[in-house]
Amino acid sequence: MRHNATRNIMRAVLPVTLMTCFWIAGALAQAPKYPPLPEYMMSPEAEIALARSAAPDNISAHATIKLLTASGYKVAKEGDNGFVCMVMRGWGAPTFTPSANRNLVYDPQTRAPICFNPVAVRTVMPYQEMRARLAMEGKGPDEIADAIEAAYSRGELPRMETVGFAYMLSADQKLGPAGAWRPHMMVYTPYYTNAMLGGNEGNSGLPVISDDAGTPFAITVIPVDRTLAVKAQLK
Repeated sequence: MRHNATRNIMRAVLPVTLMTCFWIAGALAQAPKYPPLPEYMMSPEAEIALARSAAPDNISAHATIKLLTASGYKVAKEGDNGFVCMVMRGWGAPTFTPSANRNLVYDPQTRAPICFNPVAVRTVMPYQEMRARLAMEGKGPDEIADAIEAAYSRGELPRMETVGFAYMLSADQKLGPAGAWRPHMMVYTPYYTNAMLGGNEGNSGLPVISDDAGTPFAITVIPVDRTLAVKAQLK
């Protein structure tokens, strides 16, 4: 991290596009209270199927699958291609964006199937798993943001210094009250801002920085053709 600029960058007002993967209107922001943990849970069979729907079958069929348990994410099936598929909950909402987006942590119905490539498995997945643990401990959005920033500064989270990516192709995703969005790729582009992509509009269908712009956790969202959406299938 660029230590002498980290706090100013992370606490800056960050642009949020209408195409954020965790799109949520301020008027629909959840009340600041966590529902009981069981409301976030799924049956193992359904969660495995949903996790696999994040990526094309040639990837997800060979990926490791992680499921949410009362003690965090645990491996349910070992893969052999270095990818890891899981279903993020609202706890994975943007960390350093306005509160309407961060308050999505309180939505127990959010289901965000994602499949990380090997680079993102090393860099992004630990960050997301930490967010889940903090939320399950009852930490609110501000506390999560503070804890993430502190852990990153201390080197307790991997440095986000290279590009990784993840598939989010599921036709059954539920990204907060806005519901499903089109299939897309998440490209982890540390410190990028939307201006660096050409300033594309959020609803243009072009690549856009959706979350946490200007921070180590900045995400470029690249929409793909709707026909590439993958339906979850119980096996």
